[in-house]
Amino acid sequence: MKKKIFPLLLGGFGLGVAEFVMMGILPQIATAVDISISQAGYLISAYALGVVLGVPILNNISKKYSAKKALVILLLMFIVFNALTIVAPNFDLLVFSRLLAGLPHGAFFGVGSVVASRVAQKGKEAQAVSFMFMGLTLANVIGVPIGTYIGQEVSWRGSFMLIALIGCISLILLKISLPDTHSDTKEKEDSPSLLKFFNSRKAWIIVLMICIGQGGFFTWFSYVSPLLTNVSGFDESSVVYILIFAGVGMTAGSYFGGLLCDRYTPERTVMGLFVLMSISLLLVHFFSWYKIPSLILTFVTGATSFALVPSIQMLIIRSWKGSEVVASSVGQACFNVGNALGAWLGGIPLEYGMNYTWSSSVGVIMATFGILMAYIIFKNSKSESLGSHTYS
Repeated sequence: MKKKIFPLLLGGFGLGVAEFVMMGILPQIATAVDISISQAGYLISAYALGVVLGVPILNNISKKYSAKKALVILLLMFIVFNALTIVAPNFDLLVFSRLLAGLPHGAFFGVGSVVASRVAQKGKEAQAVSFMFMGLTLANVIGVPIGTYIGQEVSWRGSFMLIALIGCISLILLKISLPDTHSDTKEKEDSPSLLKFFNSRKAWIIVLMICIGQGGFFTWFSYVSPLLTNVSGFDESSVVYILIFAGVGMTAGSYFGGLLCDRYTPERTVMGLFVLMSISLLLVHFFSWYKIPSLILTFVTGATSFALVPSIQMLIIRSWKGSEVVASSVGQACFNVGNALGAWLGGIPLEYGMNYTWSSSVGVIMATFGILMAYIIFKNSKSESLGSHTYS
């Protein structure tokens, strides 16, 4: 199973570096193009917006092509658009290139999630999905620290050269290793459209849960680099190693999130993990002034947040049989709306001169909203299991 999914993990690795390396090189980009760090945060939001726009634009790919062909097309787009970032001459074009680079993100993970769940052994679907999403977390362990080091010591443009290279390698291995699954991974032509998908009340609850609840993580992670240096007192050179530590936590979280989801229900797992994330973000606010607690919380917050990713993805896949690609792509778009929303809301306290710990306080409020939405889903799932359907 893992051999078949490995190309998806590698593709996710490249996408993960592209998405998260920005958090480590915001100060360098801000200095290079003469803007504030909070303004540089728009580059994070631009990528996330690209992911959202990419879902309706690229939705038909899963209907017209097999999974392998669709994934190849999406990776080609990823490579070209990240290459544009390398040569962007000013901040405006840099923002535009980041928006374009985000377009294939949601569709890639949407198609990939469905492929992973279908090739998995029965009862291990969530673990298969979590294995694919380990590409994102391993990006934080390996790719993002290397990209951050290149951005700090050589040039931020060098970071995006690395991303384009990873994309090329991923594309080659995808063509070689991933079997062509033909029509079995295509969405049926008569499968529900995006408009029909959003007619469901449950869809809107999940959308709000991801966008706002999971967005709480990004109020912290978007500004983790200056938090560690300006509040916790770490040297800038130490940030690379701390990001590796955070990535280890994210990888562990993704793995155990899959195990928990297969052992319990996705609904129960998601609700419990949102509780843990809100607690960890609250502790970040109070204990980031101390180095050791700050390190521990960097690990724990990353772990709890990324444990949510495969759990929510399985919740989506099991909730919309027959239109899993559309639903999974929407889910990925929502994660990145949360990315943009978290980066924006987390930056508001900074605009008013408050310190970086207040960004995570905003995250606590957002994560608490996620708990509420997860509870509604959990409560209604119990009613459904008893034969009372409460969604419409």
